[in-house]
Amino acid sequence: MKLDGRNRPLRLGEGRISGYLSVGLGTLSVLAVLCFMFPDFLTTPSLRAGYDLSVLRTLLAAGMVFSAAFGLLTFALNRQKRLGALGLLLTCLAMYLGGSSVQVGPRYDAPGFIGLDWFILDLLASAITFIALEKIVPHRRDQPILRPDFWHDSRYFIFNHLAIGIFLFVSVRAVPSLFSWSVNADLQGWFRSLPGLVQFAVILVTADLMEYATHRAMHEVPALWRFHAVHHSVERMDWMAGSRLHFLEPLVTRTAVMLPAFVLGASDTPLLCYIVWAGFQAGLVHSNFGLEFGPLKYLVATPLFHHWHHGSDKEAIDINYAAHLPVIDRIFGTYHMPPDRWPEHYGVVGDPLPKGIWRQFLYPFQRKAPAPPPV
Repeated sequence: MKLDGRNRPLRLGEGRISGYLSVGLGTLSVLAVLCFMFPDFLTTPSLRAGYDLSVLRTLLAAGMVFSAAFGLLTFALNRQKRLGALGLLLTCLAMYLGGSSVQVGPRYDAPGFIGLDWFILDLLASAITFIALEKIVPHRRDQPILRPDFWHDSRYFIFNHLAIGIFLFVSVRAVPSLFSWSVNADLQGWFRSLPGLVQFAVILVTADLMEYATHRAMHEVPALWRFHAVHHSVERMDWMAGSRLHFLEPLVTRTAVMLPAFVLGASDTPLLCYIVWAGFQAGLVHSNFGLEFGPLKYLVATPLFHHWHHGSDKEAIDINYAAHLPVIDRIFGTYHMPPDRWPEHYGVVGDPLPKGIWRQFLYPFQRKAPAPPPV
């Protein structure tokens, strides 16, 4: 595989690994300090209520120490000095703003927010978990971490995570406004009386049924396919690929998926557990993780199951719409998962989409769009 520039494989001793780690941790340190300074504007209310400030300050201090250490290591290796210098500069900026001793800023009772804390936590957890899995048991061994289009998809990751406040604001406002007629106090009281594990299971099944319906519609309705084609333009699958979503798509899908939980009046804890599970599984099924999970792959969606959905091979068209439970595709006749092989190719069928996040945002509104897969 020929790779150039930032997409060439990472090798020990070059200083690129330590340089990227220094810049990444330095950037997250600065962002974390800003979250302390402007909590109402930059943090997610549902997460903010459960934070232990002493733990967060310890993590911030550790991040700054490691950022500085990796920056110095980059200089010691005598290569990639720009990365090392930038990492050290970011660490110094975090210290100048207050570091781990920064005081929590005043409350402004802001009507909206940017989910900067969610971005930091999810980026750290996802990167540590999925990069490790992809290196331990890779599906495609020749695919580097910084594969082609990695930086393109990382911009989608940043944008879609920072926009979580918009997604939640729209879904929380839209669902009660449009479906208030469906609220039944007796039904909701009965559902809340169920054990948390039962509530979680019901939320998982009903949410996936909504996911299946909206997902299949996006493939079979040409006007919707134009938006969903952005997600399918990914040609190399890894944990970052799942973030490539047209901005308007999550507004629709997340509202639809949360509808059953609203109607049922789900308790906070089971609902939060579902949100965490859905986020983890979204990263897992797109990842370059080669483990096939044995019989478990028939019960829950795995990389093998979802990679077939992203395949551009003829047999991979219009299959595997479920996000969590493959049995839903079995019921509706759209299940396809050969047990001994993966798809050969990924991406949209026909003309490729233009490169660049803004070109892809505007693409569905232009006259020419990729034809939907044949039904």
